[in-house]
Amino acid sequence: MTQIVELPLWLFVLIVLFAAVTALSHFLLPSVRWFFRRRLEKAVARLNTRLARPIEPFKLARRYDMIQRLIYDPEVTKEIVRYAKANKVPENVAFQKARSYAREIVPGFSAFTYFSLGIRLARLLVNSLYVLRTGPDNQKILHSIPKDATVVFIMNHRSNMDYVVVTYLAAQASALSYAVGEWARVWPLSRLIRMMGAYFIRRRSRGALYRRVLARYVQMATEGGVAQAIFPEGGLSLNGRLSAPKMGLLTYVVDSYAASGRDVVFVPVAINYDRVLEDTVLIAADQRGDRRFGARISVVVWFVFRKIWQWLRGRYRRFGTAAVVFGAPLSLRSFGPERPVEDLASTLMDRIGQSMPVLVVPLLSQCFLKAEGRLSEATLIARVQAMRGCGLALLSDDPAQEVRAALTQLAKKRLIEGDASGWAMCRNMEHVFRFYGNSIAHLIENAAQAK
Repeated sequence: MTQIVELPLWLFVLIVLFAAVTALSHFLLPSVRWFFRRRLEKAVARLNTRLARPIEPFKLARRYDMIQRLIYDPEVTKEIVRYAKANKVPENVAFQKARSYAREIVPGFSAFTYFSLGIRLARLLVNSLYVLRTGPDNQKILHSIPKDATVVFIMNHRSNMDYVVVTYLAAQASALSYAVGEWARVWPLSRLIRMMGAYFIRRRSRGALYRRVLARYVQMATEGGVAQAIFPEGGLSLNGRLSAPKMGLLTYVVDSYAASGRDVVFVPVAINYDRVLEDTVLIAADQRGDRRFGARISVVVWFVFRKIWQWLRGRYRRFGTAAVVFGAPLSLRSFGPERPVEDLASTLMDRIGQSMPVLVVPLLSQCFLKAEGRLSEATLIARVQAMRGCGLALLSDDPAQEVRAALTQLAKKRLIEGDASGWAMCRNMEHVFRFYGNSIAHLIENAAQAK
């Protein structure tokens, strides 16, 4: 027992390393994790005192625990058995398939990342690109919703900036959980998005097992009171108009409703812009009749560097106004969960359409589309003033100055030509003005019919 044993140096170092790792994993790391988790729980408790809708425990659960809970859910288990029989594979193979789907879907929410990093980046990005305007009743609507209800924001989809704008606006209310498409499943973006509480969905998946895993996650989140944000159109609008809603996620939310449980309150959210960052890509896809956007990361990088260079030279200008208006909330309990989900989707889309913000560029687009020749600046100002009553016009206190600024921007983009004596669309630019004018076309049509 007291004899000296000689070992090669490399083997001794290896033994020490294994011993150190074992000590860390069994003794030190659990204590460290407990220490930081306690600090995080205290920080979240302080944060919840400032939020209109505190973060629910479901959202703060560990990702591993949520994945386990999801794959052992009775409904998912039944679907695993059906999948195994239909595909003639062992049940353990089907189980691993369900686990991979769950790992793909379930987020790993970090309150620190969301509120310390995400919200600050969202504020910086929004305020550097746009003048942000909101509906006069937005905060009143949020505070009118019962505290024990699950809030689901139902939004139109104009731009990928929608995620950023609504996240920023809702920061004082709660942390939102988005359904994000496959475009964002790229490292390290995917990890950041998961930490922000978003969950990934496959738009084109038709497998019953995948849909069941996704449905149960959405339903668990809804039952757990997690505030969610859904784009029922399923993708960006290519022509500026509201698209027909898809029923998938809405159906999952409605199916999870129980009369004895939480109410679900849908908040329609109408979003509009003076300038959509992806307008060229979206218009081109609409003209081709497909949804292959073909955006390259090099284009994004060049855009960022160009804007930084403009800022350094003192020539940077924002892209006009971004506006968000909350419509009248809709309680699922009052609406009737037994009614067809198509009725619910139609009602929500109608409320989004009626709440659509009326901005200066969409108004000018309507003026140019209806013009037969050049329009003077005074005529354009008068027509904008006449049309602004078609809906909630979120213009400045000096609409005339706002029209002049918009005309200058449109001229710089080479969409219009002329001068103060008269302006007209540049050749072959009708599709651009139609894209922006379509966002409020339904309001103008309704106003005309009312007369």
